[in-house]
Amino acid sequence: MESNYQKLIVWQKAMQLVTCVYQLTEDFPKIEVYGITNQMRRSAVSIPSNIAEGSQRRTNKDFIYFLRNSKASSAELETQLFIAENLKYLKNFELYKQCHAFILEIRKMLSALESKLTPNSNLQTPNLS
Repeated sequence: MESNYQKLIVWQKAMQLVTCVYQLTEDFPKIEVYGITNQMRRSAVSIPSNIAEGSQRRTNKDFIYFLRNSKASSAELETQLFIAENLKYLKNFELYKQCHAFILEIRKMLSALESKLTPNSNLQTPNLS
C-alpha cells in the first residue's frame, strides 16, 4: 500500500538520490567507511526521511519544518560531494554529476512545496491524501 508521501515527486527523486549516493560511495577508500562515506549516506537518507516524517505531521507548519530539514541535509550532502571531489575519491564522475543534479532539483522542489504550504501564499495547499 502506497502512503501519501510516496506520491510526492520530490520524495521519489530523493529516493533516487539515496541510491545514487550509495552507488557513488561504494568505491570510496575503505578507511572512509566510518568517515565521509557514512556521513554522505546519512545525509542522503535524511532527505526523503524528513519529507516522509513531515508529511505525517498534523499541520503545514510542522511539515514545513521537516521540508527545511530536508533542504539543510541536501546542502550538507552537496558540501560532502565537493569534499569527496577535492579528495579525489570519485571514480565515476558521471554518477557524481547525476547525484549533484538530483540535489539541485530536489532543493528547488522542496522550496516550491514549502511555498505552497506557507500561509498567505497565493498558491493552493496541495492535497496529500
